[in-house]
Amino acid sequence: MERKVSEEAMESITERLSALDNLYFPRALQSSASDPSNRKSILHDLLSRDVPVFLERYGSQLTSDELHEFDALNDDYEVNWHLKHLRSKMSPTSEELKLRSVTVKNRRRAYLNKLVCDGHYFSEDAMREREPYLHHEYLGRFQDLSGRSMARPGERWSETLMRRCEEARLVAKIREEQRRLGVAQKDWVGNETHPQQQQEEEEEEEEEEEEEEEEEAEDEDEMKMENGGNHGKDMLLDHLGDDIVAASATVEQHEEAPSAEEMQERMDQFTYIMQQKFLSGEDYEYLDYSKIDDDETLDDHWLREANHDAEEKYFAED
Repeated sequence: MERKVSEEAMESITERLSALDNLYFPRALQSSASDPSNRKSILHDLLSRDVPVFLERYGSQLTSDELHEFDALNDDYEVNWHLKHLRSKMSPTSEELKLRSVTVKNRRRAYLNKLVCDGHYFSEDAMREREPYLHHEYLGRFQDLSGRSMARPGERWSETLMRRCEEARLVAKIREEQRRLGVAQKDWVGNETHPQQQQEEEEEEEEEEEEEEEEEAEDEDEMKMENGGNHGKDMLLDHLGDDIVAASATVEQHEEAPSAEEMQERMDQFTYIMQQKFLSGEDYEYLDYSKIDDDETLDDHWLREANHDAEEKYFAED
C-alpha cells in the first residue's frame, strides 16, 4: 500500500500556504497564481504528485507540526533528506550552528569580493550615501562641498537638480548626527571654515586693521607735526615700537589639510570599516543577507581560495 500525506493534512497545509504573501511560483504558473482562488489548487496539485519538489520549494515555510505529517514518507530517500535538512535548520545542534556560522562567514566574504570587483557598492559615493557622517569624519571635512553641487560634464539640468537634492539630504543627516553628538554648531558641516579659508580671512582682517591703524597714525602724526616739538617724535617712536611687537607676535596655528597620501590612507581606513560592517550584517537595509547566506554557489569561490591557500602552504613547507 502506497504511503502518503493524509488528505486532511494536505488541505490544511495548502490552505495556509496559499494565504502567504510573496510565495514563490514558477514563471509558467505566475499568471494563474495571481488569482488567490487558484493558489491553493496549484499547491495541492504539486503536493499530491511530487512531494520532494514541494518540500524543496515550500519546506522552509512549514511548521514543525506540518513537517511531522511527512514522516509517513521517510522511507523515500529524497523526502527523508529534505526532512532532515529542514529540521536541522529549525533546531540545529551546536555542531550544526558552528558549521553554519563558518559557512555564512565564507559566503559573505565571497560576496564581498564580488562587490569589490563590481566597483560600485564600495565606491566613495556609494559608501557616503550609506554612512554620510562616517565619511565626513574620515574624508568629507577635508573636501570642498561646493564641488559636489556643481553641474558635471554631459549632465542634464534635471540630473544636477536631483543630485543637489540628494546632497542636501546627506548634509542634513550629517548635521543631525553632529547635533546628536553635541558638536559645536560652528563646526557643523557647511558652517565650518577650512584652514586655508580661515587663514585667508584672518590675513584680510589683519590687513584691514593695519590700514586703519596706519590711517589713524597718519592723522595723529599730522596733528603732532602741526603742534611741533619732541613730544610728537616720541609718540611716533612709541607707535612704531608697538607695530614691531605686534608683527613678532605668535600666529595661531591651524590644522593643515592632509596630503594626498594621508587622504588615501583615510580612504583605505574608511573602506575597511565599511567592508567590516557588511561582513557583520549591518547592511541589512541595502542587501538581503538571507539570499547571500543561503547561496550555495558562493561556496565555489571560497573553496577555490581554501584549496589555493592549502597548496601554497604545502609547497612552502616542502
